[in-house]
Amino acid sequence: MRPDFILTLSCPDRTGIVYRVSGLLFDAGCNILDAQQFGDEESGRFFLRVHFDIADKGDVPGVRMRLQALGEEFGMQWELHDARRRARLLVLVSKQGHCLNDLLFRTHSRQLKVDIAAVASNHTDFGALAGSYGVPFHHLPVDADNREQQEQQIIDLVERERIDLVVLARYMQILSPRLCQALAGRAINIHHSFLPSFKGAQPYHQAHARGVKIIGATAHYVTSDLDEGPIIEQDVARVDHAMTPRDLVQLGSDTESQVLARAVRRHVEHRIVLNGHRTVVFR
Repeated sequence: MRPDFILTLSCPDRTGIVYRVSGLLFDAGCNILDAQQFGDEESGRFFLRVHFDIADKGDVPGVRMRLQALGEEFGMQWELHDARRRARLLVLVSKQGHCLNDLLFRTHSRQLKVDIAAVASNHTDFGALAGSYGVPFHHLPVDADNREQQEQQIIDLVERERIDLVVLARYMQILSPRLCQALAGRAINIHHSFLPSFKGAQPYHQAHARGVKIIGATAHYVTSDLDEGPIIEQDVARVDHAMTPRDLVQLGSDTESQVLARAVRRHVEHRIVLNGHRTVVFR
């Protein structure tokens, strides 16, 4: 099989972008397998994702050189990824394990094209779960006195294990601006998106008391603005009067797991391009 790659780019919108990119790939002996594009009138930017193969992987440096020259001409922000490479994940978790369990199973059953290199937690609850999948578990307790040191341990783990993506799978700690900056563009969080007004403890019980009819979840990139990073994926589920708080917790947990898994898949398949504070997510 011919090696294949994924090119993603954004630049100021103008005529001839697709023509020039496709011509560059043709001249380099590449074959386009799939291409998706979007022009945003509001921001005036153009977005493109191209999946292509090439006869000889040794020709890829030449493709990069051509893209560099074209990128300078068009003011492009671009990335080129090996489509066969499996992303390496670090999953952070606290005391709610539904998202972690889902990611471990999807990875084990090859539903997700990733390798979970490690699981880290400020609690010990899910060490056995990670171990059952052969994934190293790191207990990194944190309190007000050691937060800086604990976050440095996370950064060291990311560097040591060559982590591509950090997934906050209900990791109930607020990351410092320093850690957010260190993980910029490669950390995804899951949040119960229907609860912006239900802060503090037991949000599902608060929602039940208010008689909500829709619950949901949002996966977004982590930034120093708490729960306000660029949104990747969302979903909702209907609620009726017969449901108890326990029912809402179960329904919300299922929704969170599915939304997070879809967001991780979109990221590792290089389908997401930032558009300011928003995202372009190619399907």
